[in-house]
Amino acid sequence: MTDNKVKKAAALKYERSRDRAPRVIAKGARKIAERIIELAREKGIPITEDPDLVGALMKLDLQEQIPEELYKTVAEILAFAYRINKKMETDLHS
Repeated sequence: MTDNKVKKAAALKYERSRDRAPRVIAKGARKIAERIIELAREKGIPITEDPDLVGALMKLDLQEQIPEELYKTVAEILAFAYRINKKMETDLHS
């Protein structure tokens, strides 16, 4: 039986020169998920919630690239992160 209310988190990394697709670099539930989120906040990394996506990412191995069926969803999240970073950069220089 799976508890859908258990906090889960996954972190992705994408290096254009190295990766064909984003890779899972961290994942976990409960305390590990809380630590992943805490580290992301400390580093200023945008966080978004998508239970379906995190469920799919939890099934992947660490360092595994995301499968093609997740490209669209992850691209939307990366676009969101890019917009947030650009806005923060603009705000800092204003």
